[in-house]
Amino acid sequence: MALAVIVSVLVLTILSLLRINVIIALIAAGLTAGVMNGQSIIDSLELIVSGMGDNTSIALSYILLGAFAVAITQSGITNILVGYLLRVLKDMRTLTVLVIAAVASLSQNVIPVHIAFIPILIPPLLQLFDRMKLDRRAVAAALTFGLKAPYIMIPVGFGFLFHETIQESLETSGLTLSIGEIAQSLIIPGSGMIVGLLIAVFWTYRKKREPKADDAGHDIESVDSFEQMKTVSFNVKHGLTLVAVIVTLFIQAYYEDLVLAALAGLVLMFLFRIVPFRLGDRVVTDGIAMMGTIAFVMLIAAGYANVLTETESVSALVDASSEYLGSNQPLIAFILLLVGLVVTLGIGSSFATVPILAALFVPICIGAGFSPLAVAALVGTAGALGDAGSPASDSTLGPTSGLNADGRHHHIWDTCVPTFIHYNIPLFIFGWVASLIL
Repeated sequence: MALAVIVSVLVLTILSLLRINVIIALIAAGLTAGVMNGQSIIDSLELIVSGMGDNTSIALSYILLGAFAVAITQSGITNILVGYLLRVLKDMRTLTVLVIAAVASLSQNVIPVHIAFIPILIPPLLQLFDRMKLDRRAVAAALTFGLKAPYIMIPVGFGFLFHETIQESLETSGLTLSIGEIAQSLIIPGSGMIVGLLIAVFWTYRKKREPKADDAGHDIESVDSFEQMKTVSFNVKHGLTLVAVIVTLFIQAYYEDLVLAALAGLVLMFLFRIVPFRLGDRVVTDGIAMMGTIAFVMLIAAGYANVLTETESVSALVDASSEYLGSNQPLIAFILLLVGLVVTLGIGSSFATVPILAALFVPICIGAGFSPLAVAALVGTAGALGDAGSPASDSTLGPTSGLNADGRHHHIWDTCVPTFIHYNIPLFIFGWVASLIL
């Protein structure tokens, strides 16, 4: 059973790198895990389907957010932002990427909307990126950093939910820590992501990159249409759009319900006549086209996670690893983080893997003499590992949804591979160091 996790994640990774659609790759990985654990193909499929229900609300929220984003784009307000950035940033590629990273960081803590801002903000900026010859892989790295690093290090917004998940999971396993102590334990691992961002922005993707043609062979927008964005002026329709956005943000933050928030924003766009009622079908259809793939990937990812959970594959992997660990703390920390990387890479969710990993890690760590802070650092880092770089993670699916709006950005090679290299490697190293010095 232990081998099933490794083989299934390898299947997912290899198929994804071969440009097989991630939904097909996830189904294949789930079937592989099920069959290797003695399940029939039919039983494995039933486990996948039964597990999909865990992410239905997330999938629905993504589709509604896509429709809301399309409605906002039709209002023309995003053209004002593009025009402003044109005047201010011009050819400052590095500054542009850092600004995007900062905006993305706000989406986790200050204004906790997670990926909701990406389909609204990024598609209108694609022309700007192409004009600058900005490497979109740098933008993907910036977005993923903003979606992940703040919740790892800062216990506010989604960060509070993540730290609370760690706290509750540790407490269930007999280890009590405060939120502040957990935040302290994750400062060093989270700092690794800062290093990864700086490497991506100032070294790996600093050079100019010629924009690619999309799948239909279209070139970038003409100079005339691009220059017209500079002259767009603010009007009443734009003001009402801002009202709809603010209401959406408030509902999401207050009620912590992304479905309700997106639905409220979409309804206001129609009530304010920003989008005519006759265009309702097109807005929803375009929203599904933009975010539907992400929604289905999240559903299948939940099904895959259900296969691993129901067949106890993860616990078998940890048990098999612990037999060879002894009391060597550096080796134990290394193996446990490697297990976390494999599991999260397949499931694609830090929040979902933390309870699973904590139940398995805590007894091993306590027996090996790790301090409580070191255990928290291991569990938090192991849960976060693989979120960046996973084909099924919203930390990669979100950036791709915006950057591929014109068909010029590949999910695996332009988002997953760059974010995996620049974030998982330093996160692994810094998390391993933290577990040994705390």
